[in-house]
Amino acid sequence: MSVFNILFPHPWLKPRTILRLMTVTLLLLSCKSRQADPVIAAQCHYFDGVAGNDIALGPPQEGDWRFTHHEKEQTYEAYKAARPAKPSATRSVIYLLPVGDFTPLQEKILEATREYTAIFFQQQTVLLPARADAGFPPNTFRQQEDGHTQLLAPYILDSLLKGDIPPDGLALMAITARDLFPKSDWNYVFGLASYADRVGVTSIYRFQNGTPDSASYIPCLMRLNKIASHEIGHMFSLHHCLHVRCVMNGTNNLRETDSAPARLCSDCQKKLYRSLRYDNQKRLQQLTDYCRQQGLQPDYRLLKKDLDAIQ
Repeated sequence: MSVFNILFPHPWLKPRTILRLMTVTLLLLSCKSRQADPVIAAQCHYFDGVAGNDIALGPPQEGDWRFTHHEKEQTYEAYKAARPAKPSATRSVIYLLPVGDFTPLQEKILEATREYTAIFFQQQTVLLPARADAGFPPNTFRQQEDGHTQLLAPYILDSLLKGDIPPDGLALMAITARDLFPKSDWNYVFGLASYADRVGVTSIYRFQNGTPDSASYIPCLMRLNKIASHEIGHMFSLHHCLHVRCVMNGTNNLRETDSAPARLCSDCQKKLYRSLRYDNQKRLQQLTDYCRQQGLQPDYRLLKKDLDAIQ
């Protein structure tokens, strides 16, 4: 039976049969449309399966990232042209660098985020010994009205991290105990990253609902996992995702961060897979198991839907 016959079927076919034939045809066509890139075409069953769980973004609300930032979509071809970082036999480790003083509970969150990062990118991830911030120049600190102290994020990128990635490192990300600000006219920022230098920084400060206690463990871990994977995603040349709900959506506030999924959309997964070439199904199973074990139920439910879709 030809494609024409399936798209315009004979009248004697039952509606259920027609629906099945059309579904199979669309899947075949979607795989065929990517034959120009054999890397993605070879994984079309996986990508077509998870694409069914992508959810379109609605109009941004005032104060949201997309409301004030008008960005250009990064196509798959544009991603390839960016020549993103790729692991090699001598360079394959993601490093996380704690900056400041952390409580035992915060240290537990950092270790859980290290585990998540290793699964998310399917690369060895190392949590380095913490580095003190007491010796930072005075102009890198800013006192807020409520008494908490902020750190200048670009200083950490340019003076602490840039050029300091270990020889076997793919990316280096600092995680600070203090709040961050990017420049004098900004209130705060969750994180900042450099595409070219493969370094980034994020802060745990605003993720813990005021105080680091057992009640804030899960929301803090969920938020830090999202922002860490988002910023490290930038280090692998992923731009902000503009059309569907994705961990690569830009966020201006905790409401946006909390509403964004930990999940990469299918298009962003294609981009990252092209660079890292991991086992897609293995990665998805490990992410699902991690979220279940850590009690991250919203993330678990989303990933379980993807897992069900490819089986």
